[in-house]
Amino acid sequence: MTTMTAARRRQEAKAEFDAYMDECPTHRLRGIIGNKWSSMILLRLEDGPRRYADLGRALPGVSAKMLTQTLRSLERDGFVARSVTPTVPVQVEYTLTVLGERLIPLLDAVRQWADRHMGEVDEARAHYDAART
Repeated sequence: MTTMTAARRRQEAKAEFDAYMDECPTHRLRGIIGNKWSSMILLRLEDGPRRYADLGRALPGVSAKMLTQTLRSLERDGFVARSVTPTVPVQVEYTLTVLGERLIPLLDAVRQWADRHMGEVDEARAHYDAART
């Protein structure tokens, strides 16, 4: 029987943990809603269907490329539906799916928590940083 070195045990434990994190539903969801633009787009769609240009105007800091990529990702994940109206020019409209609508209360809760408590986080950071200087 061969013995395992501590480095090898750490390496195997890390590999197991990484495999777990790849499959962890919570970690995977945080990867989606943690994206800078995903939550903002979903919250804009909460009020109803929006055309691509309307979303771009509602999020002035997003580039056209990033808006397109994020919308495609949200569509792929099942949170957003895209409908095309064959007019000249073509009109593209985005709406929340049922899955997207179910995510809104969670995003609202995070937004409310942040509104109430980020001042405390900022104070804690300032206190921590002052103690380290």
